[in-house]
Amino acid sequence: MPRHGLARVLSKLGVCSRTQAQALVHAGRVRVNGYVVRDPEAPTDGEHDRIAVDDKEIVASEKVYFALNKPRGYLTTASDERGRKTVYDLLRARAQIDAAANWLAPVGRLDKASEGLLLFSNDSVWAAHLTDPASHLDKIYHVQIDTVARPELLARLRDGIVDDGEMLALKSVRELRSGEKNSWLEIVLDEGRNRHIRRVLAAFDVGVLRLVRVAIGSIVLGDLAKGEVRALTPAEWRGVSRDPTR
Repeated sequence: MPRHGLARVLSKLGVCSRTQAQALVHAGRVRVNGYVVRDPEAPTDGEHDRIAVDDKEIVASEKVYFALNKPRGYLTTASDERGRKTVYDLLRARAQIDAAANWLAPVGRLDKASEGLLLFSNDSVWAAHLTDPASHLDKIYHVQIDTVARPELLARLRDGIVDDGEMLALKSVRELRSGEKNSWLEIVLDEGRNRHIRRVLAAFDVGVLRLVRVAIGSIVLGDLAKGEVRALTPAEWRGVSRDPTR
């Protein structure tokens, strides 16, 4: 492992998030090779330097990878000052996950009203690859809208929009099925901006009734029940990795 800032190294070792690591360092709770270090950017070698938090030496956590079927109404955050439900409430309900890793971070986000596939890992390099727009990893969503999807609407959606100076494009969109008053669409993104799909649909006065992410690259939601968590297989997490041999 090359030398990086101390807070980043703590994050890569799976101790906590980089923001939490910065707070630990500033508080004088981190020692490197026996000396207290208070600079989160102090160059550190995570493989060869001896790092301790609260006098407990840190060793790299085993890398773990999980999929959650996020129900509607849960926030993608570790805690909420208003006491609202978070995805970590679901993770904490599964003791085997707490035993497998000290710290898990969501890989990307789903907003409170959205559902479906949400990944978690303590492998920050893997997570950064998945969330990097340059990776162009396909994310597939099934979206129920409050109107019938006429061909002209689908054509306009494919053209994309500019909203607040951002170009919001859909890689593809097609109708899955229609009723008398609404339709289900399959929408594919290969980059994701904040509330991307909702903003595109709102530009055409189309409301979202449900938004479910069903796949990230080759990882699919499948029949995982709402609120349930499962470990990814090695083939799954390697299949979306920059380096499939790692």
